[in-house]
Amino acid sequence: MTRGATELSQQVFDLHMTIFYICVAIALVVFSLMFWSIVHHRKSKGAVPAQFHGSMKIEILWTAIPVLILVAMAVPATRTLVAMEDVSASELTVLVTGSQWKWHYKYLDYPIEYYSVLATPRAQIANEAEKSPDYLMAVDKPLVLPTGKKVRFLLTADDVIHSWWVPDFAIKKDAVPGFINETWARIDKPGLYYGKCAELCGRDHGFMPVAVDVKTPEDFEAWAQQQVALAEQAKAEAASAGPMTMDELMALGQQVYDSACVACHQASGEGLPGVFPGLKGSAIATGDPAAHIHIVLFGKAGT
Repeated sequence: MTRGATELSQQVFDLHMTIFYICVAIALVVFSLMFWSIVHHRKSKGAVPAQFHGSMKIEILWTAIPVLILVAMAVPATRTLVAMEDVSASELTVLVTGSQWKWHYKYLDYPIEYYSVLATPRAQIANEAEKSPDYLMAVDKPLVLPTGKKVRFLLTADDVIHSWWVPDFAIKKDAVPGFINETWARIDKPGLYYGKCAELCGRDHGFMPVAVDVKTPEDFEAWAQQQVALAEQAKAEAASAGPMTMDELMALGQQVYDSACVACHQASGEGLPGVFPGLKGSAIATGDPAAHIHIVLFGKAGT
């Protein structure tokens, strides 16, 4: 365990080490007395066990001392747990939504929202290419946060239970469909921090990383304004754009398929027999476009 990069992670580290040292001290006392007794009171030395029946003083001592030790452990633990749940006075709020197998981030203080998807090429996952240093950690769009500000996270899910876990922030919160959990972080230094989905959520659970790009407040504000401007520009271009060519549509479709569909239906489109149906040559892929679009947008009931 390390101190991490947040005020909260340092409190968790200090609590861990405090309780660890208490446990070490107890172990040293108990094992020292035990081995000393074994050596000096063995039968070969003629030791005769004492005979007594009950001792009020001993019973009071072996009750009072553990109680005092537990209180000494409970006080800092309670303070830390209370601090972990205190999301008041936050300066930025992000809604984190998990779905198979990606994260969606929505900034409630800015008109910014996007999906964050694994960026590791499928060729590396299939051992067909050399693995990069950020294998299974890189994403196409990391969550961007500022330093020095209390960030409140609201966590939920679209389908099954996920868990948003960033070790350097001492954050691990379940994202549950139909329910919102809360947590927070105040990050001390800029950098790129990685995490994972920590709740088994299906076939590609291991391919659902978390990446957080932490910037200075000035750089974060510049990034936020840039994202807002890009979104407005994209809306304007979409409103004024003419029909896309077939090549443009195919390229866009490939991009969407690689980010959202390939995990289940595979790069070949043949799926996984008995688990995920193949799309290649199927009725849904070659039949009525309206039915195809409906399933892409709304999914299939019971799956």
